[in-house]
Amino acid sequence: MRILTILAAMCCATAMAGEPALHSTHDSASLEWGPCPPFFAEGCGVAVLHANEDGTGADVFFRYPAGESFVEHWHTSAERMVLVQGRMDVTYEGQDTTTLNVGDYAFGPAKHKHHGACVSDDDCILFIAFNQAIDAHEVASTD
Repeated sequence: MRILTILAAMCCATAMAGEPALHSTHDSASLEWGPCPPFFAEGCGVAVLHANEDGTGADVFFRYPAGESFVEHWHTSAERMVLVQGRMDVTYEGQDTTTLNVGDYAFGPAKHKHHGACVSDDDCILFIAFNQAIDAHEVASTD
């Protein structure tokens, strides 16, 4: 899905010489939350914090609704993540489920299928750094 790529292109910060430093918090009223791909739960959102002008990567906050699962999918880019709110279970194909708590770091390799759930009473918010295209591809169900 190129929805996230479009959101990254909307971000005002670019990777040019002399660009200003920036700061944001996950609960800032100034964040512009855009939609997630349609195969994610209603209430999911992405806020682009910083994006490379050429679309080769971006830093985002990813918000997922409390109590909701997300379907198996994969990304072109590796993901470097820190959970900043909530509690989340994530399962990568061929690995045991990992539970992320606030402050936990996780690395998701490029093109590795994964699924999970926000298992807290509050929405989950992840900081995610992508170093390539920002996308999400649903894995077709075999049911």
